[in-house]
Amino acid sequence: MKTGTIVILAIVGALLLFGGCGAVNFQRGAVTAEENIKGKWANVESEYQRRSDLIPNLVNTVKGEANFEQTTLENVIKARASATQIKIDPANLTPEKIAEYQAAQGQLSQALGRLLMVTENYPNLRANDAFRNLQTQLEGTENRIKVARNDFNTATQGFNTLIRRFPNNLYSGFMGFKEKGYFKSDAGSEKAPEVKF
Repeated sequence: MKTGTIVILAIVGALLLFGGCGAVNFQRGAVTAEENIKGKWANVESEYQRRSDLIPNLVNTVKGEANFEQTTLENVIKARASATQIKIDPANLTPEKIAEYQAAQGQLSQALGRLLMVTENYPNLRANDAFRNLQTQLEGTENRIKVARNDFNTATQGFNTLIRRFPNNLYSGFMGFKEKGYFKSDAGSEKAPEVKF
């Protein structure tokens, strides 16, 4: 064999060896990062489920107030039903699917916000220990949801960076790794609420 052919074969062999090792290392890292996202997504769903589980108790407590606005309660019940019907496969966390999930949860958040605002007109309800306890639990759950969403976004950022960085971007499409979506702020949240005295 000629020296040139041996050199070319050695270079090709080295590229295949190092490229193969790089692909294997990338695949291992990407699987780990993707599983981390799935775990974080499960935490997000768990916190939203916690909120959803509190709502029937809240609605029943509020129903006890004689003249409470029925449409407000019905809106909360409908929004809860809508939000609990949307499920996302953790393997398919596309930006569109996350936006759909977030929109349904946002409608529930708005309905709950209206419910809690209306309760201000009912001093007996505000004095009710069960109602105050549920209100405190909801506030805590909203904070936990925020933390879970932030953790999910951090994990998603790590995964998306991993699969887009060179040379990993050469492997990611071939191995079926696609960018994941993020939770974003709700539409209109960039505008400060108007305060009137």
